[in-house]
Amino acid sequence: MKRLTRSKTKRMVGGVAGGVAEYFGIDPTIVRLIWALFVFAYGTGLLAYILAWIIVPEEA
Repeated sequence: MKRLTRSKTKRMVGGVAGGVAEYFGIDPTIVRLIWALFVFAYGTGLLAYILAWIIVPEEA
C-alpha cells in the first residue's frame, strides 16, 4: 500500500511537492507549478503547503 510521505530526494523546500509527485507517479515540477498557481490565484496554496509540511511524515 502506498503512503503519502515527504520526499528526501526530490525536495526543494520541505519535500511536500516531491512526495505528492511520487505518490501520484508524476513529475515534481508539475506539482510545484500547480501549487504555485494556487498560491497566486487563491492564496490558499501557501497555507496548504505549510500544513502538509507539518502533517505529512518524512519518508524513512
